[in-house]
Amino acid sequence: MVSPLPGDLRDHQPPTLIVWGPRDGYMPEGSARAYLRDLPNAELHLFEDGGHWLLETHLDEVARLSRDFLERNQR
Repeated sequence: MVSPLPGDLRDHQPPTLIVWGPRDGYMPEGSARAYLRDLPNAELHLFEDGGHWLLETHLDEVARLSRDFLERNQR
């Protein structure tokens, strides 16, 4: 499988939060796992009943995860 990330991101390994709806018919769970393969220190959160429009269906949960992630990764 071809990496979804350019080499500089794989080399740099920035703090990364991945939130994903595995029921996405366009970008299935395997796509999220491909990002995680290239960014092994990333946080992956799968919303089992989520799909492509994850922010419309799980906004509060994603916002909470995002705030927490940003607070923990301030420079």
